[in-house]
Amino acid sequence: MDNITMVSTPAHTLRKNRTAGFAPGTLALAISGALMASVATADETSIALDKLKIEESLTPDTNPYAVPGAPYLADRVSDPRRTRSLAETPQTITVLTAAEISDSGRSDLREILDGQPGITLGTGENGNAFGDRYIIRGHEARSDIFIDGLRDPGMTVRESFAVEQVEISKGPSSSFAGRGTTGGAVNSATKRASTEYDFTKLSAGIGTDNYHRLTLDTNQVIDYDTALRANILHAQEDVPERSPADRERIGAALSLSHQFTDQLEMTADYYHFEGTDSPDLGTYIDRSSGKVVRNIPAYVQDEDFLESQVDTFTVRMGYEINPQTRIVNLTRYGTTDNGYITTGARGTTAYSTMTDATNDTNGYTSASLSTHQGWQEVEYFANQLNLLTTQEIGGLDHELVIGAEYSHQSVLNGVYNTSSSGSANCFTVGRSGVGESYCITDADGNTVAGVNHLMQRDITRGDADSDWNVETLSLSLMDTVDLTDRWTLFGGIRHDYYDYKTTANFDPDGRSGPQPSAPHDFTDKGGYWNGHIGASYDITPRANIYASFSTATNLNGGESDVGTSCGYGGICVDASDPQLGDPERTQSWELGTKWRLQDDRLLATAALFRITKNDVMEQPTGDSYSTEGSLNTGKNRVEGIELGLAGNLTERLSIQAGLAVMNAEVLESVNADNVGKTLANFADRSASLLLKYQATPAFALGGSATYESARYTGQPDTAANEDLGVPEYTVFDAFASYQVNRDLKFRLNVGNLFNKDYYLAAYRSGSFTYIGDKRNAQLTMEYSF
Repeated sequence: MDNITMVSTPAHTLRKNRTAGFAPGTLALAISGALMASVATADETSIALDKLKIEESLTPDTNPYAVPGAPYLADRVSDPRRTRSLAETPQTITVLTAAEISDSGRSDLREILDGQPGITLGTGENGNAFGDRYIIRGHEARSDIFIDGLRDPGMTVRESFAVEQVEISKGPSSSFAGRGTTGGAVNSATKRASTEYDFTKLSAGIGTDNYHRLTLDTNQVIDYDTALRANILHAQEDVPERSPADRERIGAALSLSHQFTDQLEMTADYYHFEGTDSPDLGTYIDRSSGKVVRNIPAYVQDEDFLESQVDTFTVRMGYEINPQTRIVNLTRYGTTDNGYITTGARGTTAYSTMTDATNDTNGYTSASLSTHQGWQEVEYFANQLNLLTTQEIGGLDHELVIGAEYSHQSVLNGVYNTSSSGSANCFTVGRSGVGESYCITDADGNTVAGVNHLMQRDITRGDADSDWNVETLSLSLMDTVDLTDRWTLFGGIRHDYYDYKTTANFDPDGRSGPQPSAPHDFTDKGGYWNGHIGASYDITPRANIYASFSTATNLNGGESDVGTSCGYGGICVDASDPQLGDPERTQSWELGTKWRLQDDRLLATAALFRITKNDVMEQPTGDSYSTEGSLNTGKNRVEGIELGLAGNLTERLSIQAGLAVMNAEVLESVNADNVGKTLANFADRSASLLLKYQATPAFALGGSATYESARYTGQPDTAANEDLGVPEYTVFDAFASYQVNRDLKFRLNVGNLFNKDYYLAAYRSGSFTYIGDKRNAQLTMEYSF
């Protein structure tokens, strides 16, 4: 047996996919079988096998969805209903792998998504809860966040310590997700236990601004059929240059996997997370100049907090009926609690005495403090059942997905009672006339003494002011079929039957909130259809073009955190006849192309798209808290082009890049002055670039750049106030890593390398504007054993 060599298959492709129905096998059996066959035929034929080719050095915790040797490129998304690879999926989907997230130094989901093209951040306010809030392609997506394919309701802080990859689907995805998803949806794939290997990875980091972060990721094989995986997190840091504002994260994720038979596998997960912030609401926009006020002192008060707690239980079962058919079932029960007392600052003319304020003399420019507060309790249950089968129909193989989903979501929103015992230090003129206030600078422009404990609030938990509930039963059917070697047809249809009820304060004058009102039940029952259809054509074996059409539907009052605030996606009615009316409907066209390059380790994508939202609920009175609105009178459109590049440019250079150039326009509105304007909180240009260069087998360095054009304030789905906004920005980050040996690695991250002043989002009045983190640095040690 002269010159006998063997081809090595990357480790992740050798793992058996039991849910998919592959028969058990091991590398040892495969190698021994090949050698025995070779020996048996040695006397008859001279066999020369290819040389051993090592594709890459894989760690045991390698992302199971990734492309071998390309750490920034995913082969597929985690949702089994997506039956084709990412390169063959006819939709713009950006996947951020765990390796990319780790290299970037970003950990909160909010930070991760803010660096992506086509996505901007929104703000909270009284009633409009603080927490993760995203705007995708110009449309609200705060209720379109998913974990392992199931909707994750509630406004909370989300972290990536137990995330395998983040999947951002652009454009309506109602065939998969149900209600909402007008601009897109975000799904996080969690880390799961595996019986393929034992490993433990400890990561410890320290840095500027009292930063420390400790994570543990361990997978232990109990026996051939059972494995347990645990991810543990503790992290804390001051907000760079904004102390005493700070952030703390505590989390634990446990995953237990067991193979009952060759056909039946179950994974049970428990996830717990606590996020505790002393939140910084940043600066404000000077309404006279329309510019952001810079160099404002950090004014967070001692009693401020933003607390999120999440507990979820998930059971995932897979059963293989035969090699062509399998069943996947997910069941989840979860609770989330979110509460906040935050302090905002707004520009004002301040006076040292009441006499000066009354007579408008000796006034000086300052900023006065305001309180924003609320709490939210979420309880939800969901069960998703999918039958995936390949069947020959009409002489063609159809990849069918037949699905049924039931969910019950309940969200209780309430308020805190607050009173301030601190001594006022200025007088201001407001709606109620002259009053005492708390100002953060004095007449000379200096920061006042004790700026962080001016208000000295007493806080008690108040009553609930809205009880939001929706029960949904969904049925879906999706099909993918290759018509020829080059043409593929795909489509799907979904029907959602819903039973909606919200009990919230309401009065016939259309006002909600603290003014006198009585609880009122808003109910709605019904069903709606959504779907997608399209075709793709293979230009070459590694390149295709596609065209698709998809729809989405939004319920009136579908946002769970705002009760009857019509201007923020809450209930919107004619006060004289409080019926909920028709839902909002969206249609989207997309024409795109995807190219696999560099031996399938680089994916280039491009897409032209148009999203048109019809029957938009509008709030024309100027009071965002009003229930009274104009039903189904609005229409808007977002169109543009998005480009993406992910994978390996060369054997040493990895990339994740994206560019979105868009245009938004209000087409119809009950307010004629809005027609022709752009949408609020919308960046018409945004781009991101992440590069990593593997200089030697041990040393790598890289960096990222994030760009967003100017964004203007306003309410969701309404025309922007182009007099108030935040300027465009470009921010650069850098990182370097050194692999000391097989088990030990160090990584240095520097965020905001050039200490740029930039701003992420602004509230509709400009009264608070989020400040991007100033320069910061972290050194992380990773040790595997």
